[in-house]
Amino acid sequence: MEERARSCLLRSRSTLVKDIKASYLMDHMISDGVLSPDEEEVVLGKSNRKEQAAALLEVLLRKDNRAYISFYNALVRENYGDLAGILHNDLPLVSPEAEKSFADGCTSFLQMKLSEGGVPQRPVVFVKRPELLNQIQKKLYQLQNTSGWVTVYGMAGSGKSVMASEALRDHTLVSECFPDGVHWLSVGQLDRPDLLVKMQSLCFRLDQNQSGESCPRPPSTIEEAKERLRFLILRRYPRSLLILDDIWDSVVLRAFDIQCRVIITTRDKSLTDSVSGLRLDVPVDSGLEEEKALEILSLYTIGKVQKLPDQALSIVRECKGSPLVVSLIGALLREFPERWDYYLRQLQKKQFKRIRKSSSYDYEALDQAMDASIQVLQEDYKELYRDLTVLEKDVKIPAKVLSVLWNLEVEEVEDVLQEFVNKSLLFRDCNQRPYLYYLHDLQLDFLVEQNRTQLGELHTKVVSQFQKHYKKGPPTSGDIECLYWIRFLPHHMAKAGLSQELYSLMFSLDWVRAKAQILGPAHLIKDYVEYGAILDKENGVVRGQFQEFLSLNGHYLDQRPFPDVVQLALSQPNSSEVYRQALLQAKQKAHQGALYLDWINKHSLENLSRLVLQPHQGSIYYACFSKDGTKIASCGANKRLRMFKSTTGEKLQEFQAHDDEVLCCTFSPDNRLIATCSSDRKVKVWNIEKGCLLRSFEEEHEEQINHCQFTNTSRPLLLATCSNDKFVNTKLWNLNKASSQNTLFGHMEPVNHCCFSPSDAYLATSSSDGTLKLFEVSSTNEWKTIDVSCLFPEKEEAEESEVLVKCSTWSGDGSKIICVAKNAVFVFSVATTDLLCEIRTSRLSTVQFCHACPNSQLVAIALSHYAVELWDFESKKKVADCSGHLSWVRCVQFSPDGSELLSCSDDQTIRLWETNKVHTSSVALLKRDSDVLFEETGITVISTNNQNQLQVMWNGTTGTLTFESAAQESRIRCTCICRQPGLMAFGQEDGTVRVLEVPSGDTLTLQGHTKTVFHCQFSHDGQTLVTSSEDTTIRVWRWRTQECVILKGHTEPVRRFSLLHTSATPQRLLSWSFDGTVKVWDMVNGEKIQDILCHQGAILSCDVSPDGRRFTTTSADKTAKVWSCDSWKMLHLLKGHRDCVRSSRFSWDGRRLATGDDNGEIRLWNVRDGAPLKIYSRGSKDSMDSLHGGWVTDLHFSPDSKVLVSTGGYIKWWNVETGEALQTFYTAGANLKRIHVSPDFSTFITIDNIGILYILKKVVPEME
Repeated sequence: MEERARSCLLRSRSTLVKDIKASYLMDHMISDGVLSPDEEEVVLGKSNRKEQAAALLEVLLRKDNRAYISFYNALVRENYGDLAGILHNDLPLVSPEAEKSFADGCTSFLQMKLSEGGVPQRPVVFVKRPELLNQIQKKLYQLQNTSGWVTVYGMAGSGKSVMASEALRDHTLVSECFPDGVHWLSVGQLDRPDLLVKMQSLCFRLDQNQSGESCPRPPSTIEEAKERLRFLILRRYPRSLLILDDIWDSVVLRAFDIQCRVIITTRDKSLTDSVSGLRLDVPVDSGLEEEKALEILSLYTIGKVQKLPDQALSIVRECKGSPLVVSLIGALLREFPERWDYYLRQLQKKQFKRIRKSSSYDYEALDQAMDASIQVLQEDYKELYRDLTVLEKDVKIPAKVLSVLWNLEVEEVEDVLQEFVNKSLLFRDCNQRPYLYYLHDLQLDFLVEQNRTQLGELHTKVVSQFQKHYKKGPPTSGDIECLYWIRFLPHHMAKAGLSQELYSLMFSLDWVRAKAQILGPAHLIKDYVEYGAILDKENGVVRGQFQEFLSLNGHYLDQRPFPDVVQLALSQPNSSEVYRQALLQAKQKAHQGALYLDWINKHSLENLSRLVLQPHQGSIYYACFSKDGTKIASCGANKRLRMFKSTTGEKLQEFQAHDDEVLCCTFSPDNRLIATCSSDRKVKVWNIEKGCLLRSFEEEHEEQINHCQFTNTSRPLLLATCSNDKFVNTKLWNLNKASSQNTLFGHMEPVNHCCFSPSDAYLATSSSDGTLKLFEVSSTNEWKTIDVSCLFPEKEEAEESEVLVKCSTWSGDGSKIICVAKNAVFVFSVATTDLLCEIRTSRLSTVQFCHACPNSQLVAIALSHYAVELWDFESKKKVADCSGHLSWVRCVQFSPDGSELLSCSDDQTIRLWETNKVHTSSVALLKRDSDVLFEETGITVISTNNQNQLQVMWNGTTGTLTFESAAQESRIRCTCICRQPGLMAFGQEDGTVRVLEVPSGDTLTLQGHTKTVFHCQFSHDGQTLVTSSEDTTIRVWRWRTQECVILKGHTEPVRRFSLLHTSATPQRLLSWSFDGTVKVWDMVNGEKIQDILCHQGAILSCDVSPDGRRFTTTSADKTAKVWSCDSWKMLHLLKGHRDCVRSSRFSWDGRRLATGDDNGEIRLWNVRDGAPLKIYSRGSKDSMDSLHGGWVTDLHFSPDSKVLVSTGGYIKWWNVETGEALQTFYTAGANLKRIHVSPDFSTFITIDNIGILYILKKVVPEME
């Protein structure tokens, strides 16, 4: 050892002896190969901890530099950071030769890669298996230049994980083949939400390794996570290795099938059949050779194989060399070396039996080893170990969770757990801080079986201890301990049979907030489904209300910053328990100054989805109506097929359909049969009446089968299927034949969808090769081909630019074929293949599926951003948005009569929509061209609807429709209300202006404008009406006599103007235009008083200060300006916005100015000197690629100038002084045009882009 390292140990001897626990450190040093078991035995032979520590230092001082480094690393791993800091400056420099020999070739480079990748440490007792190790490494070398899979398989306890991690402890292998790192992920048995959590964790780890970059929002779906991992691996870590430990299901492998290098450990060799790429296998024997097993026992006990007693060989033979059982017995013998006969007898009571089909390991032998291990524990430790029965498989927990359960200090818990670890009764993950502890599946199975009659009692203890410890509610810190309670508390309550406690928890808005904020909404929805039977005994209606709330608002609950759950819940129906709790909390928080808005006219907004069903655990990939519309069948990730009534959702039948995910199902024309197809490459036909399998076609498709469909008639009855096969990918089946009747050739890439024409004469196929093909069914010849990929000329080089035709559907009369690719819908003529119509959806979303209504020109499309949209493909107009799904919408289908539409999603729900309701519902009729009059007697709202009628609603507390005009021939583009009772005005696209008297309906027509009228406004006395137009003029009407003064001078359309209401200028008007000018007019004689060139770009907004002394202009040139109304000169040029400045507003005290831009950013300025004061924006852009969900279109200050309200894609309220967002109200639609605010700042009214009216009232605290 170098002299300075030795001197450091001598100087620090007293400090080290005082604090360290030698037994903790020596495990690591033995693993590093710098300390022998004999030396450990000498150290542990000392009588107390300090003497053991002193003895360890004496041993170290006789060793070399490697021992110093190992001791330092052990201190770091065992959380002795302060002591490691003492040694750090004197760490010796290790020569390259010595470095290579350290820890069996584990160089500093390799140690860093393994640590960063979370690769488990080598067990304290480890024996080499060179032949197996060489096999694994040989396979890994084959992945040096290509992606692929290495499968290490064998029975439980055979050492698969240990050998997989050991294979990576090779500097040459990692540096040459995987220089970008190795990434270990422990998987185990899990469902889709848990798989998503695992994938999110890996994404976070990979993102975090990119220094200097902020981590993006966690993926919210498995598909999104898969794409994120694909990007990270291929772009940032192209030469890395992914290790998936303990895989049980092929679904998991497909989630990681991202063209990278992967090694997996599993008990099922066949799992990799479901993935693409090079596949290599390495079998692991279920038991060690006798020599290796004896070596393990010797390392645990006396150190030399030759000195082992005869019983050692008998024990090895009794357990057939199981590494797990040998390790368990060895750990026991370390503590009680004289008990060889005792442990041998324990094993001999039940011999190993043959491995049963239902299990891949032998429970009996483990039972004996486990029981022997537990019996040597102290009595109080036995009780503590029994409490671990309640843990879930593959779940690692920190000591702090058990400190709550056991009512002990964390340090005391760690001492207990160390005892369990030492006896191989528990495993510790040292790759994280704090350390995490977990049971092997075998150990947990044993505990559950042993304590089966006490499970309820044990779970009750968990709940009871939690309630004592967290009296004020669940923890919200987000640390690993908090995550455990948030995730598993309902599980413990359900297992304990504590129904009332479960009701109180799950029917609580506080719990919804806590769990959604930490884990997201998917876990919550899973809880309501999983424990639905228990919750429904208390109140099924309330359970449904909470589940519906989460389903409708899940996409908001996935956002960061996390939204206000109380505000979201205030949009629920007044009869909902969710709304009741939210209103109560809102009133309580209003006492403390919080701002909440109650949507008081929401009773007029019916829930457009008629029925919401959750038939499956896991994603629903497909759902369809029976031909008579009375039944619905669904299938998905859980491998099952389910049928239920379309009217009530009552389950009719359910059965296991396939061995893998079921991708599609279809009813026969007579509704007596149903066909299914799956990732298992099989097609099955079922007899519905008998619930039995009629036919199974298993041989012909070699890849997963994506879609199947019966002909529309039974003459003849044929079934079409399409698959991921390269060439033989589309087939026709006659159920009377054992093999396919025909194969349809033409596509050279996977076929994603197929469908028969209404007459069954043709079959349409949609393929990943970018084409849509039409085949003649009678001859099976290719009839026509449509190259859809050529409709995307802007192809980029990136991989995601590949055009995949996802789906196609026929119009009701069979004359048109409709298909989808990327974010577009295309309508073609079947006769000529001409493109008739093209519909482009949001560029941020992709179309997943489409279906045409059988009796109208409507087409429904399913989108990846959780929405369903209805479009009229004749007029190319969107006629309805159906929101509510929480995740990707996989499928949409109209009922046979077109009256209903179903949609199914990854959020595990099926929603039924009434076509006419979503298409013509009154809540979706209004246009955003509206005006509002606030009076003491009530609120008047006027707007136009999509029938081009003017609607008048009076009394904002109800939103009741009081008048509706006749439909107008020319589109209404602007409206206004006169302060004189009963008078309204509106301007039209043809230049006509009409004054309307309500309720008589009498109309006065004003003609003069030659183009669209953009804005109209009555004077304060109601005698004058001012209008501006696209024809560049403004007209001042004495409307009763139809006299008008024409204000000419602008060279571009005049979209807005403002009446100057100061006493000095009672008859003046200020107008602005896209020509960049502001003009001031005398309204009486039409004289132009001022003509100011304000901007080089278009002026987008203008506002006059409350005292009339200043006005502001904002422009497309990204600037705003403040002007004097006295000198008409510019006072301040306001720079800083990075996009068009769309809106502006002075505060009521005239001291501040707010401006908003198209990037969603709001800036606050000092009016006196033009200095910037604040920037209001969220931390990152949202799904609309904006800081505000879209352009900031309107701004209003409260009368005291302390609060600012803004509109964009949603509505936000801000604290003017601090810039803090006080509240956000999410509308169902987006692109809000303006907001009307009552004088007392208590009522807010707007209309979104899908026509929903929002009358929002500020929640006030109840009088005490």
